[in-house]
Amino acid sequence: MYIGSGDVAALLAGRETKAHTALMRRFVSGEKPYYNAKASPIDALRTGAILEDRYFLVLPEGWYPQYVVESSEMDVFRCSLDFARIEKGKVVEFEELKTCSFDDFLLISEKGVDFKKPVYGKYFNQIQEQLYCTGLDWASLVFLAVYSYDDAENYNREILENEYVKFCVERDENTIALIKERGMIFQQIKDCYR
Repeated sequence: MYIGSGDVAALLAGRETKAHTALMRRFVSGEKPYYNAKASPIDALRTGAILEDRYFLVLPEGWYPQYVVESSEMDVFRCSLDFARIEKGKVVEFEELKTCSFDDFLLISEKGVDFKKPVYGKYFNQIQEQLYCTGLDWASLVFLAVYSYDDAENYNREILENEYVKFCVERDENTIALIKERGMIFQQIKDCYR
């Protein structure tokens, strides 16, 4: 029973929404979702998973993929960090990777990211939950250009420095407070069934 960073959009949706109701249903069912993005029939998901592996190859030593962290304050919150840098067994930095079309990549590279827009706002909220779990003050949001949805091409792609752009996302205590407030009922349910 946990709320992952991918659940934050549903958590922050209104309590009367389908997304929030579906989250509560899944949470109380006790079923743990298993995602195999590389086997997905959805091109964007499959390509994203493949390119995530390729991006990992450009990171220096000391970084680990899919590193899981649980909040020490509210253990209902758990997140999987795309890439975490570990020192002495502790996360000291992490990166969240998002893949996007080449056209979107050019736009993002030129204009940056407006977290007030819904598509980017959900990334901001996701990273805030991850910052809460890790206790860090900032993280990197990385956008990587997608050129093709051909699996063979992507499995062999070498990621170049000019094919991704990084943005620093700072900790926002107001967003974290809202996440904690909305997560309180889930924590109470978890505590009740321990």
